[in-house]
Amino acid sequence: MPEVRNGDVTLHVEIDGEGPPVTVFAHGLTNSCRELAPFTPSVTGTAVRFCFRGHGHSSAPATGYRFADLASDLDAVARAYGARNAVGTSLGAGAIMKLLEDDPDRFDRIVMLLPASLDVPFRDPGRFDGIADLLETFPKDEAIDRILDITAERYVRAPWLRELDLALWEDLNTVGVARAIREVTRDVSISDRELLRKVDAPVMLICREGDSIHPAELGRILVDLFPNAELITLGSEQELIASIPVLVERVRAFLEDA
Repeated sequence: MPEVRNGDVTLHVEIDGEGPPVTVFAHGLTNSCRELAPFTPSVTGTAVRFCFRGHGHSSAPATGYRFADLASDLDAVARAYGARNAVGTSLGAGAIMKLLEDDPDRFDRIVMLLPASLDVPFRDPGRFDGIADLLETFPKDEAIDRILDITAERYVRAPWLRELDLALWEDLNTVGVARAIREVTRDVSISDRELLRKVDAPVMLICREGDSIHPAELGRILVDLFPNAELITLGSEQELIASIPVLVERVRAFLEDA
């Protein structure tokens, strides 16, 4: 598999498709480039998926997991492949915003799925420390089981979600993810949300109601900040998952217009 060097960090990269446009895909906290792999074959052009430092098959430095560090990873991969479009999920959306802080013209088209942070820290970063504790204390498989048990009620309503979560965590880097959790959950994506008003690129925001980590209210704030944005809000996790085929087509068409 190809790799990109970013300082002392080696980033794992996977490529789907070929030709323009080139889109970089940035995953969420604890996940890997596998997170968006089911969707990228439907995207026109070249889809560049990568693992942030400490995640998946990328290297895991002892420190350096602030949004500025993660944005640097995103930028290094995007520049290596000439990506002018960006899709980010949760943590990946935060890394995109950090890049836009210094360069509002960095991307031609932007998709943010379930953005999680802006210019204020998480209200309770300690809730994530418990996950880091489990990753540092138990073998990988046991740690994952214990973490999934924390939200076991999700699986009562939809048992198949557990298999989905297990698949997403198959490449879990326990050491690196624990380090990332302890740093990035105490950081902010951007120093001042008003800076996003300088971004002229079209932005698609996808959020869902009832998500305490990725509040739908954040999407409503962002759609007012970005001058050229559209917001898609789903009513629940089940509705979001059921809407994936439609969302994939909308994202494909949105990126193809670049």
